[in-house]
Amino acid sequence: MTVSLAQLELWLRAEHEDEHLEFKEAGRSFRFEQLAKYCAALANERGGVMILGISRSTPRHVTGSQAFRNLINTRARLTETLRLRIDAEGLQHPEGRVVVFQIPSRPLGLPIPYQGTYWMRRGEELVPMTEDMLRRIFNETVPDYSATICPNVSLDDLDPEAIEWFQTAWQRKTGNTAISRLSPEQLLSDADLTVDEGVTYAALILLGRRWALSRYLSHAEVIFEYRSREGSIEYAQREEYREGTLLYLDKLWGLINSRNDVQPIRHGLFMYDVPTFNEDAVREALLNAVSHRDYRLAGSVFVRQYPQRLEIVSPGGFPPGITADNILWRQHPRNRRIAENLARCGLVERSGQGADRMYESCITEGKALPDFTGTDEHQVSLSLEGQIRDPQFVEFLQEFVADRPSPPSTQDLLVLDLVSRDVAIPEFLRPHLGGLVEEGALERVGRGRGTRYLLAQRYYRMVGRKGEYTRRRGLDRDTNKALLLKHIEDNRREGSPLRELRNVLPMLSSAQVQTLLRELRTDDHIHVRGRTKAGRWFPGADSGEDPNAK
Repeated sequence: MTVSLAQLELWLRAEHEDEHLEFKEAGRSFRFEQLAKYCAALANERGGVMILGISRSTPRHVTGSQAFRNLINTRARLTETLRLRIDAEGLQHPEGRVVVFQIPSRPLGLPIPYQGTYWMRRGEELVPMTEDMLRRIFNETVPDYSATICPNVSLDDLDPEAIEWFQTAWQRKTGNTAISRLSPEQLLSDADLTVDEGVTYAALILLGRRWALSRYLSHAEVIFEYRSREGSIEYAQREEYREGTLLYLDKLWGLINSRNDVQPIRHGLFMYDVPTFNEDAVREALLNAVSHRDYRLAGSVFVRQYPQRLEIVSPGGFPPGITADNILWRQHPRNRRIAENLARCGLVERSGQGADRMYESCITEGKALPDFTGTDEHQVSLSLEGQIRDPQFVEFLQEFVADRPSPPSTQDLLVLDLVSRDVAIPEFLRPHLGGLVEEGALERVGRGRGTRYLLAQRYYRMVGRKGEYTRRRGLDRDTNKALLLKHIEDNRREGSPLRELRNVLPMLSSAQVQTLLRELRTDDHIHVRGRTKAGRWFPGADSGEDPNAK
């Protein structure tokens, strides 16, 4: 593990501690028992990072920590105590020493105890894990529920129309005409929807008749509600769909689309309409709710439509290992048998689970990214915003896509969206920055750890914000160094601490200012006396003389 100052800056900018970050000041020391508890809690919450030497209050800054000077010994004790490989590193920041512990996720289905207790975080405290959370962890290794047999269900409980639709779609997807000649019994057997022991829950959920679902799995339903305004308690329309998913999917989309207003957008000389709710994104969200919900929990899937927003809430939290942060890159279908057969008939791509389509449609239509706020261990809450936020960004993306020989990746689109909103680029997306600069979609400002990125100049011309482009790009490197040098020369007697120099160039990060100072020192324009917070910068090369003696 090697943590860069740039990565530390990203962590410091986090608006609040989440399930993956924990900050402690730990100026002089920190008890090992408390460290082990936090490591166990973070592991139980799917892993994270604990950083010592950082202020608890925001905006966060480095305070420095002298805790755990022998990190090799500390790592060994943690490994022996928790049976987890925990990385630890001391990072020398200009403001002081920082200690970073990177904690991996617990094994699937296995919470991590410390001193006989399974710990979790609740606000500022460490508390024992709740029974609900423990039960959910232990259930992670339970076999695929949708592949198990539904007692007393027979082929007569499945709808012939749904079976015929599935057969036609599977044949069309594969191009194998032999599928169209299979009997229903053989078709369902080949799709693993029936086995020798009987009919699976997957078959009932995808193909079941209404009365069969009411009898054997009544909560496997989708309830649609339309409200004419946000915050309204009363719904204007409510529909319940308790039948095989393949029977109601088109009807449900048709109902949503009946109130799907369009928004005009310009591309060059032409105007065209963008629907408030993208069909591909909505269908993927609905299918994800069906294939990933927890059918062991008594609760329905709710689809709530508003004029500018669609909300889909399904029982059960994210599947094991999945979070709102990694949903694009990691797959773990809770009901694999359902997901496999949705893929067979071309409704979803089994490899991607459809999340990439949702994100791509939101970005290319200038809408907010899918929002999972409200998701917890009991439910997944997904909100799709329909309002176009930046039509000019959409036009910029269209030009970018048109200039490429192949469509951009989801990662490329995510990077462009984050840069457009001035959001820090996470480490796993940073490898895509160079290619976007080469293609002319982004511009690089600065170099080394102080590098920043912004959309190409033509975007700001397109939106009529040339001044913002100049402000974002900032002063050139030589001008920035000249400003620092002037301040240092003006304060030659007492010297200039780093905090003052950061105020000279407030648009730059601490790492960027330090890079400029190192370049000035290399050219013998300035020198530093003292270390970390006590360090002060003086003009000229270091002669060893006391500047206050003159």
